Amino acid sequence: MRKFSLPILGLGLMFLAACSADRDPKLDTVKRAIDHARCQLTQAAAEFDTLRGFPRSLMPKFKEVDPKDWTSGFFPGSLWEAYRLTGDEQLRTAAERYTDRLEGIQYYKGTHDLGFMVFCSYGQQQAALGDPHSAEVIVEASKSLISRCDPQVGVIRSWDFGEWNYPVIIDNMMNLEMLFWASKHTGDSVYRDVAVRHADITLRNHFRDDASSYHVVSYNDDGTVESRGTFQGYADSSAWARGQGWGLYGYTMCYRETGDEKYLRHAERIADFIMHHPATPEDRIPYWDYNAPDIPDAPRDASAAAVISSALFELSTLVPEAEGRTYFDYAETLLLNLSSDDYLAEKGTNGGFVLMHSVGHWPADSEIDTPLNYADYYYLEAIQRYLTLRGIDPQQL
Repeated sequence: MRKFSLPILGLGLMFLAACSADRDPKLDTVKRAIDHARCQLTQAAAEFDTLRGFPRSLMPKFKEVDPKDWTSGFFPGSLWEAYRLTGDEQLRTAAERYTDRLEGIQYYKGTHDLGFMVFCSYGQQQAALGDPHSAEVIVEASKSLISRCDPQVGVIRSWDFGEWNYPVIIDNMMNLEMLFWASKHTGDSVYRDVAVRHADITLRNHFRDDASSYHVVSYNDDGTVESRGTFQGYADSSAWARGQGWGLYGYTMCYRETGDEKYLRHAERIADFIMHHPATPEDRIPYWDYNAPDIPDAPRDASAAAVISSALFELSTLVPEAEGRTYFDYAETLLLNLSSDDYLAEKGTNGGFVLMHSVGHWPADSEIDTPLNYADYYYLEAIQRYLTLRGIDPQQL
């Protein structure tokens, strides 16, 4: 979830560097996207500065959330990403201001989403500035996060509501990166140990034979599975699109952090499911659920596409060159299509958000065909990773 660190593994990157030798139209598309993001985020930061919260979506009107909302870290994180892409000091000032609003969340133990909330904000700030305070906040948030892991069950509990005994959602894979970072920073293996055990148990219980993922798995107190189902997907047996993206991203990251081959193999299987699913539309921006009953009229989910694109760019660096090129090409197609007029908002529109056409929670009729702050975050991360792989300084575009 933080700034991409390019591994020297697997994929020979010479073919990517060579692409940057001659100017091509793809770079103009990305340059335009960065310029739109700079404009949109600068406008949003100024307009919402009188509030104490964070812009999350349009439903259809603007929705502001407080620091305890699971999406609170994405807007400051997007500001940091846009700052690194542009060098615009106005964005840096706004990023610091919005990140500061989240400082108290490091002590909050009422959610599993501290990785989203803290690592996407303070993690981005630490990556950009290297400041000791951000590191301290990240470590404290990691302490709060692991407090939600029952040793008997072995995984980090997700929600504290509903009729489940001990629910764990696939989204939780995204919060493990903060724990790996905390272990490396402190030298204390406790955070890494919790992350690895969570990843292992999730790998065992969350996935079907075709590598698609359930959204929610609930556990009994002894660690056995109570139930498998969904909360935001179409059906218990369906493949909720963003959930597949969370799994792909999470296990790619776990391989980067551990070198454990089982995580890489699993990430490849998820990628194969996504890239070859028969319900994937021509532009590859997925429907909100791969099993939605009204395909091809079902809404698309730009947020799922952004997560998948960013994850595939990283996965392309961890495998042999031919396979890596396949992942890179697919991720690039997603990124360029998200950067088209079909999904990229015109300046001064879309409530200050960058991307249009995401789906939050279809079963609850919530945030349908709307901009979402986490779609913007992973879209900007995908742009950063894309340009890094092509050996291009975004500020020199």
